[in-house]
Amino acid sequence: MENNDASKIFIWEFDTTGGGKSLKKNEIDGKSDTTSPIWIHMNASHPETRNWLSEQDFQLDRLTLNALLATETRPRILEVNEGALLILRGVNLNEGAEPEDMVSIRLWIDDKRIISLEKYHIKAVRDIQAQFKLGKGPKNTGDFLVQLIARLFERMEPVLTYLDEATDDIEEKVITVPSVSERNTIIDIRKKAIILRRHMLPQRDVMQYLRVADLPWLDTLQKRHLIESYDRVLRYLENLDAIRERAQIVKDELANRLSDRLNKNMYILSVISAIFLPLGFLTGLLGINIGGIPGADNPQAFLIFCMSLSLLIAIQIWLFKKMKWF
Repeated sequence: MENNDASKIFIWEFDTTGGGKSLKKNEIDGKSDTTSPIWIHMNASHPETRNWLSEQDFQLDRLTLNALLATETRPRILEVNEGALLILRGVNLNEGAEPEDMVSIRLWIDDKRIISLEKYHIKAVRDIQAQFKLGKGPKNTGDFLVQLIARLFERMEPVLTYLDEATDDIEEKVITVPSVSERNTIIDIRKKAIILRRHMLPQRDVMQYLRVADLPWLDTLQKRHLIESYDRVLRYLENLDAIRERAQIVKDELANRLSDRLNKNMYILSVISAIFLPLGFLTGLLGINIGGIPGADNPQAFLIFCMSLSLLIAIQIWLFKKMKWF
């Protein structure tokens, strides 16, 4: 669901030691120069957001503003002078949402200002806000970016772990007791892995660019953290590839086992039909209501006929085994 908060959800001014203070809207309106970094977090869906950003002297050109407020986004990075436009994605952990329907956070970031926008509630953003209140938040804009990326990726870990465990469970069920009802579970796991991978591939490209970007507000230590995040997203993509391939293998195995079961049932029915085919012929032949039926006047004829059929069945079974039909 889209947020219905005010256009400026919260504003924080860094104190460069890990803490900060919350600011009111009128404390930054019309101000372009700041002594300390400022973080402005906004609701991209609010009708006032575009007008307010356009009125401020934030040096955001029309293309950058349109990218920040776009309806559909994909992870990307664009350097503009000493700042950067960043669009990142995180798993959707809002109530009633599917995690693979990833939510985007749009960022304009330079050495003095962070403007972030969201359309849906993003828990990683609230984590950083809570860290500010405890005095353990980022000390500068580079720290902010490193912490935000790390928290976005941390929240992906449980989702991938769940998919991996779900794949293990369905694989065990298919091996032990295969059932047609498990097809939907396999399809769901594979679909989630495909969607997550599609969203995370461009995020990998963003991380690859960031770790070597020549941005003055990113120091060497922060770039090392970004390299770690890049390695993490590579591992996530490898896990998603493995989950997708395993799900396909499990699906094929389920189809094979169900096919084998069907073939076995059809085989048994075929053998039964083959056994009773001559019996049906004989009973039908002797059941016609005309004269000349053998044994019609013999009281032991029925018993002799039943014993003959039993002997015929035994001969058929022996013959089928000799021919290795079963």
